[in-house]
Amino acid sequence: MLHALAHIEFVAIDLAFDCAGRFGADFDSTFADDWVRVGAEEAMHFALLSRRLQSLGSFYGALPAHDGLWEAAEETAHDVMARLAIVPMVLEARALDITPATIERFSMAGDATSARMLGRIMQDEIRHVSAGTKWFVAAANRGGFDAPESYQILVNRHFRGSLKPPFNDSARSQAGLTREFYAALA
Repeated sequence: MLHALAHIEFVAIDLAFDCAGRFGADFDSTFADDWVRVGAEEAMHFALLSRRLQSLGSFYGALPAHDGLWEAAEETAHDVMARLAIVPMVLEARALDITPATIERFSMAGDATSARMLGRIMQDEIRHVSAGTKWFVAAANRGGFDAPESYQILVNRHFRGSLKPPFNDSARSQAGLTREFYAALA
């Protein structure tokens, strides 16, 4: 589990910086500032998880990993709204949904260190989903689109699979990702 999470954070570093570089010129400078901050936080998450793996006698790269996040980046490379809908507002939001149960599993297994680490990471992930939602809504407003409706169209077009409950509505709401965006897709 820790290796899989480290891999997700490792890829998320590149995705954040890619978002800043690929789409930053289309927005004011605070867009790039937000995504550079997200990238720095993702790098810190990776470092935490990598050190935890080492403390447990393993290392990042010891196990195979999937390319799901990078495939999502390739799928949305042409459209900032698609990128924001899929990466922070679907994939990172899913982390908000499953992390509390993952924290509980680590706690039940007696691994309080990993549980605390994941709690810390989750607080940052709320800000990452918030950045994605904020800039998605800004892009929708700029284009004269209804943000929740546009989100649903883009998720249906670019996300393989479906959005599956249960949702952490509280954490999603803290990030500005309200049920009006995702409830109809579940």
